Amino acid sequence: MRENPQTAQGCPDATHVLRRVMIDSIRAWISGSSPDHRKETGTRQDALQLALTALLIEAANSDDRFDEAERGVISRLLESRFSLSRSDADELLAAGETAASKSAELFHFTRIVNERLAFEERVELIEMLWEVAYADGVLDEYEDSLLRRVGGLIYVPDRERGEARQRVLKRLGLDQAT
Repeated sequence: MRENPQTAQGCPDATHVLRRVMIDSIRAWISGSSPDHRKETGTRQDALQLALTALLIEAANSDDRFDEAERGVISRLLESRFSLSRSDADELLAAGETAASKSAELFHFTRIVNERLAFEERVELIEMLWEVAYADGVLDEYEDSLLRRVGGLIYVPDRERGEARQRVLKRLGLDQAT
């Protein structure tokens, strides 16, 4: 009987998913079949993209409803953040869903974020998470709890997290409702 491989952080198969994504992008680059073969295919960038995507998906799933509005917001955020085409963003979203579904905890993803993003970029991630949480116009208690936990894990203090929330509410036109 084959056991489920797990990392020390309890994230089953996340490393396998990342390796598969990296190998596929390297094969595409070598064969020249990928339209973006000139883009960085390094493992550090792939891991960061996957970690950010998985965290956005966790935010979408935290209220047990991952709907098309949230999927659209995540896809738009990925396109913008990583300068991806719509199809590349959709592929990253699918890989992120796989990684998030196989992960037992957030630490694996937040560790990558902490290693690779400056403080301002981590605050930017919090804003992205707020956008996903407010995709349906309402903040669920579980979404709020997740944002608090992720904020703590990526060392974004409550004040900056709250300011990021206010910026998102204003940008979405929801600031009158709070």
